[in-house]
Parts: sequence; C-alpha cells; structure tokens
Amino acid sequence: MAQRDELQQLPGPAGIIEACWENAESGRGQWPQPLVAVIAHPHPLYGGAMDNKVVTTLARMYRRLGVAAVRFNFRGVGASAGSHDQGRGEVEDMLAVVHWAQARAPGSALLLAGYSFGSAIAAAVSERAAARHLALVAPPVDRYPYAPGGDFSCPTTIVLGGVDELVAADAAAAWARQRSRVTGVIVLPKASHFFHGQLVALERELGTAVSAVLSADPS
Repeated sequence: MAQRDELQQLPGPAGIIEACWENAESGRGQWPQPLVAVIAHPHPLYGGAMDNKVVTTLARMYRRLGVAAVRFNFRGVGASAGSHDQGRGEVEDMLAVVHWAQARAPGSALLLAGYSFGSAIAAAVSERAAARHLALVAPPVDRYPYAPGGDFSCPTTIVLGGVDELVAADAAAAWARQRSRVTGVIVLPKASHFFHGQLVALERELGTAVSAVLSADPS
C-alpha cells in the first residue's frame, strides 16, 4: 500500500523547497485522467506554513475527491531555503512545485488552490500554468492583483467568510461576480478569516463545488 503522505525536498529557484505529496484516496473520484492539486499557504511573515489547518483541510478535501494533493513551504519557511520575497519569488516557488508535481504524475491535469496570501500566489500561477480549476479561499482582493487581465484564466471558485476580519466578504463577492470565469462564490456566514470551527463546512462546500466543475468537464 502506498504511503499517504510523503515529505519531499524539491529543487527551487531559491534552493530547496520543502513539500508534502499526499496520494489520492483510492476508489474516490474516478476521473478520466489523474489530477493533482497544488496548494499555497498563507503569509509567511504571519506564521503561514504548509501545516496550516486550512491548507491541510484543502489537501484532505482533494484527497477525498480522488485528487493527489501537494502542500509546500514558500522560501524561508520550515526547511525551504531563501527568504520572503514579497510575493515575487513565491510565485516562482509555486511554479517549481507545479512542474515537479506534473513530472511526478505524467499526464495529470492541474488544480490550483491558495488560502489568503497563498490565494494571490495561486492566482498568479494560474496565469502561467494551464489549470482545470482554481480555488481561492479568503482572497484579499483589495491588497493583491487578481485576474490582472480582467478575468481568470480557468474556472474559479472563491470562498469567503461572512465575518472575516481581514477581507470584506460583500465587497469581495461583488468583485468576484464581475468575473465570468468565476463559477461559484461561496460565503460561509459564520466563518472568520481563520475558519475557526468552520473547517468541516469549508471542506464540504468547496468540495461540492470542485466536484461539480470537474464533472461538468471530466476530460
């Protein structure tokens, strides 16, 4: 039986990138081609890391959908080399992880996800790597550039907390609904920016949305 979680050290633009590959659960999500999701963690300068509870919840969600998941630490976090680069180098870090994941699973389709700061990085990566779906959790759309061309490059689902202390849910939802590639805006009424007590709801609602997108276009 394959080990579920495999810690990895990958070559990256600033040196080693620490990552964790999580195998899809067998018998789940019988998709026509293998799928792999790469997930970006929140801001490194505020304690963000790949073991963040929202990030691990997203990884579990993907596994249960039959999708392999990759979590990783940005430069300067955990065992990853380098230092914080204000988002510029972090985009390159995630691209390196994407390329590694696709080489490990040849022929796999790519899903991207990110939480808070990580959502901005995932959105930027989606402009440079062909993805089947992009999931943005608590995206601070007023602080970072999202969809600089006016829209996203792939089907996108956005999850917002109704009582988020850092992201104004109403304004972010209105912004998202102006983008035609946004296939769903999920507002969890009781969720803060940190999703305390709301991880089950996050996994359930986003998992349903991701499954619907993949089922609508299973190729």
